[in-house]
Amino acid sequence: MNLADLREHYQRGQLNRADLGADPLVQFQSWFTEAAHGGRWRRIGIAAFKLWQAILGRPPTDVNAMVLATVGPEGRPSTRNVLLKGVDERGFIFFTNYESRKGRELAANPRAALTFYWPELERQVCVAGTVARLPVRESEIYFSSRPRDSRLGAWASDQSEVVADRAALEAKWREVAARFPNEVPLPPHWGGYVLRPDRVEFWQGRPGRFHDRFRYTRQTDGSWRVDRLAP
Repeated sequence: MNLADLREHYQRGQLNRADLGADPLVQFQSWFTEAAHGGRWRRIGIAAFKLWQAILGRPPTDVNAMVLATVGPEGRPSTRNVLLKGVDERGFIFFTNYESRKGRELAANPRAALTFYWPELERQVCVAGTVARLPVRESEIYFSSRPRDSRLGAWASDQSEVVADRAALEAKWREVAARFPNEVPLPPHWGGYVLRPDRVEFWQGRPGRFHDRFRYTRQTDGSWRVDRLAP
């Protein structure tokens, strides 16, 4: 499986300012209720879609999604979901805007952590290590493989910055599309990272919350020590 080719075209909804509650906790409860219940027919539709994907031999939606945790200069942690785009002997690879919040935090503190969760398998993988930027040429190769709309979006979005409204974002996108009618080059503020792991933990759910946990810890000679952890 080529992780770089796993793509999801998000189109199941939208979020407008008028939809938001005044209190973020109330807004969360609303979204959580939708996620937990979501309507009988919606649940049936999702189950049928997953079955069809399995029959076709396609990977589950966003199987490469991972939570990335970074720490700001004041010591405040922040998390978000990003997509894994490669794993090799160097570590775990992902791409983003270098000037985004996560990019700025990684520049100040390159220590980061990842969490993968696959509920259908009752499995979780937790990773911690040090992040470094990929060579520009490697970022160029991946960027050129992305759909044109995604490449234009990388130019149009000042990621994590405040914007007036959706219309302003779309106007910037049209401006960039006119600027690059053919090839869309790699933006200087966008590229890849690789997280070199120092610790990797594998968690397998078991009955009675008596889970199996194994932790790999990198040793000074580059080898890995494996320990079972209490659940």
